[in-house]
Amino acid sequence: MLKLAVLVSGSGTNLQALIDQMKLGKLPGVSIEVVISNKRDVYALERAMNHGIKAEAIVRKDFEDKASFDEALLKLINYYQVDLVVLAGCLLILPDTVVRSYPNRIINIHPSLIPSFCGDGYYGLKVHEAVLARGVKVTGATVHFVDEGTDTGPIILQKSVAVEEGDTPEILQRRVMEQAEWELLPEAVRLIAEHKIIIEDNIVKQLK
Repeated sequence: MLKLAVLVSGSGTNLQALIDQMKLGKLPGVSIEVVISNKRDVYALERAMNHGIKAEAIVRKDFEDKASFDEALLKLINYYQVDLVVLAGCLLILPDTVVRSYPNRIINIHPSLIPSFCGDGYYGLKVHEAVLARGVKVTGATVHFVDEGTDTGPIILQKSVAVEEGDTPEILQRRVMEQAEWELLPEAVRLIAEHKIIIEDNIVKQLK
């Protein structure tokens, strides 16, 4: 059994994609042990509870300093004894203590084709705004392992999505989610659950 902690910051559409694939029987041997949000009153927490999944909120401002928050977050994740941490629309920069505690056991979905439009400052709608401002013709999404950099870990899967004339950031964001993110994230989890990927020289290879 591959046990997941899914970290979120918003409505949880990527979380829902995982739940949907589990209900269809396409992620056998995978369970979501907990959904953790760095914000209260986000719909992702309600999604989790609606499906009988434990939901937790841990908010930075509730702690005296960053070190205390970082320690509490790691303790919370550890409590659920998970095998994989999935960042599914999580806008929190994970503390180094968490990343070091889960080497090659944290994955993230990013709404562009890394290494384009990624790194510091590129998150959420800002990514799609930058894509349109640059005038590129193809964008997409990437699932990657998380290391101590920002969007610098080994790439697991990518899928391209066309940029169309008349796109707004919101329209493009939705297309990238529907055509790429909601497919890639469950597929990456499946590959990990089935032990079908390895990392060699910072490059992910799929096993036959």
